[in-house]
Amino acid sequence: MNKIKIYNTLSRKKEVFKPIHKNQVGMYSCGPTVYSYPTIGNHRTYIFSDILKRVLEYNNYKVKQIINVTDVGHLTSDADEGEDKIEKAAMKEGKSAKEIADFYFKIFREDFEKLNILSPEKWPRATEHIKEQIELIKILEKKGYTYKTGKAVYFDISKFKNYTNLSRQKLEDKNVGVRENVFVDKEKRNPQDFVLWFFTVGHFKDHALRWNSPFGIGFPGWHIECSAMSMKYLGKHFDIHTGGQDHIQIHHTNEIAQSEGATGKKFVNYWMHGAFLTYHGEKVSKSKGGLYTIFDLEERGFQPLSFRYLCLTTHYRKPLDFSLEKLKSSENSLERLKNKVCSCMDDGKINRKYLLDFENAINNDLNIPKALQVLWNLLRDEKAEGKFQTAKKMDSVLGLDLTEKEKISIPEKITKLAKERQKMREEKNWKKSDELRKKINNFGYTIEDNEKGFLIKKK
Repeated sequence: MNKIKIYNTLSRKKEVFKPIHKNQVGMYSCGPTVYSYPTIGNHRTYIFSDILKRVLEYNNYKVKQIINVTDVGHLTSDADEGEDKIEKAAMKEGKSAKEIADFYFKIFREDFEKLNILSPEKWPRATEHIKEQIELIKILEKKGYTYKTGKAVYFDISKFKNYTNLSRQKLEDKNVGVRENVFVDKEKRNPQDFVLWFFTVGHFKDHALRWNSPFGIGFPGWHIECSAMSMKYLGKHFDIHTGGQDHIQIHHTNEIAQSEGATGKKFVNYWMHGAFLTYHGEKVSKSKGGLYTIFDLEERGFQPLSFRYLCLTTHYRKPLDFSLEKLKSSENSLERLKNKVCSCMDDGKINRKYLLDFENAINNDLNIPKALQVLWNLLRDEKAEGKFQTAKKMDSVLGLDLTEKEKISIPEKITKLAKERQKMREEKNWKKSDELRKKINNFGYTIEDNEKGFLIKKK
């Protein structure tokens, strides 16, 4: 079995991966808070985790991956302040919290499929694991890590001596989230103490999701769910935990404290974090721009795998600056790559030289940009044998469907424009018909009239 080196945030260096159990890997990836449409910024992190999983499987490891679904307890500030994101969305849209969670989780999974992200072994939901979270809090309470105020049960970070090992921050400098002055508990002992269980009193008295517990009626905090569910499905000590770099300072730091506080043993061996997707050099956000969804990109005529290709061109630990121009360039590159692969004669051979270069790249902390370059070099090498089968094997890691015929799904918006144009033609409104044709063209599609009506094609 080949040696795999990965960068461990905990040690701040590359380490040779050594699993706890031979040929098996337990992997937990922080999942979505299902209150709104997932963005391409979210999906860059999941593409990174997917590549990691594929690299491990390529090296013959059996990977058990768990991705949680947060459907309660994540407030609008990561520092346990503000409103519950799910409840806020439910009130805004006039739906129940479950309806909100179900709807956006469905969209999330559809995006996974479009981006060729492999599904985990299980998608545990926070609301379905309240018992496990309560039991974990009880253990922490028994060991003296908690205290209670009139608003919540807190984890006392002063009782856990290695609290900043992951973040490497001084406590006085630790960022505890954006203060919104909505939910502030003056009884907190330390600013960085975090909530294990909220009481449905005061600010949260109308919180619809609530459960009985030994501490009082309420609901769990955001951080406790990941510890409870990861340990339930992967054990008290497992191999790899992934997420975005924004989780290092608060969420993952808190996970370690409560997990190791409860078990008295190391929680995770390797912590891996993906860098931000940026827009004009800043993290994508509503205020800064670039906050597209996969549906938004499809409406602009892009295939989702074009975004996956774009993500593969930059190392997962480096910021990736997004623009529609760069996405178009990636789409063109992916199309050329597929055409080259599909035009190769299948001689049934594997090119060991190029495959070894590819393996060296992917096993060196997921150097996918270099791996992509190896694939391009193979296809451009006129003397190389085994191009098709080698490219196919490489694609088991890249996940770009390089040997499959292109599947073009026409966005609903484009179909509606085409039907409207057809109606204008039937009414002999040629001016409006031409305007709609131009609009369709601007989205990256062409329309051909025929005896049955029309045919939409991608440019």
